[in-house]
Amino acid sequence: MVSKPDRVLIELRKVSFKYKGATEYAIRDISLRIHEGEFVLVVGPSGCGKTTLCRVFNGLIPNFYEGEFKGKAVVCGYDVAKTPTYILSKYVGMVFQEPENQLFFSTVEKEIVFGLENLGLPSNEIAKRLNEVVEYFKLKPLLKKAPYELSGGEQQKVAIAACIAMRPKVLVLDEPTANLDPMSAKDVIDLVKKLNRERGLTVIIVEHRVELIAPIATRMIVMNRGRIVRDGPVRKVLSCEDLVSKGVAVPKVVEIYFKLKAKNINLRTVPLTPEELKQELLRG
Repeated sequence: MVSKPDRVLIELRKVSFKYKGATEYAIRDISLRIHEGEFVLVVGPSGCGKTTLCRVFNGLIPNFYEGEFKGKAVVCGYDVAKTPTYILSKYVGMVFQEPENQLFFSTVEKEIVFGLENLGLPSNEIAKRLNEVVEYFKLKPLLKKAPYELSGGEQQKVAIAACIAMRPKVLVLDEPTANLDPMSAKDVIDLVKKLNRERGLTVIIVEHRVELIAPIATRMIVMNRGRIVRDGPVRKVLSCEDLVSKGVAVPKVVEIYFKLKAKNINLRTVPLTPEELKQELLRG
């Protein structure tokens, strides 16, 4: 699939949402555009509205969660307030923090096939797509296993594969590595990177491990108290010295960048990896 960077897949115009029974809005006056092929990292402190924003992208808000919805959200050409969630699910795949909460069937194979059957696809197309994702995600050894028998990393891989089998245009991941060990977390993120780079899949990921995503994301959105307070290319956003005060855990290499800057040692660019920091120091 060839990405078209000028094609807008998601557009929110002054979107606000307050859950039923709540006194405060979870998100307030959110306006943004997300283009095809982007890899967007969404960060911010707990309770700032990140998950609520993700629920707008796939139509769970306002179609599933009750509350007060304001503004307009258009996803892949559909007004989310007027479109059933089952239609939006064809275009936006969602992977949650707890993979076991979205894996229900007795085997991995049945888990992947379920969404395809719901699309009403013929059996030969279902078999074709199943084989494609099994090959791409290297799931053959897991096919006959029950999801509860899998490791956390394997469960996330299956959850992502089940989404990709439906061929969405956007993949939204809400804290996908929260309960994974560092190696499993890296494996999941490498897989998501591969989907973005090889398939042109638009990725929106909420992730507290900024150091894992920053080197591969094309854009970074910072949220605080239900609003977007920073939005732009990753290096530009990470160059803002007030991120820690906004509840963002910046990577260690960025902390070092600011400490050097405070001592009048100015690097040419904000490093995103230890290797980049090393190269910048060697140049200096």
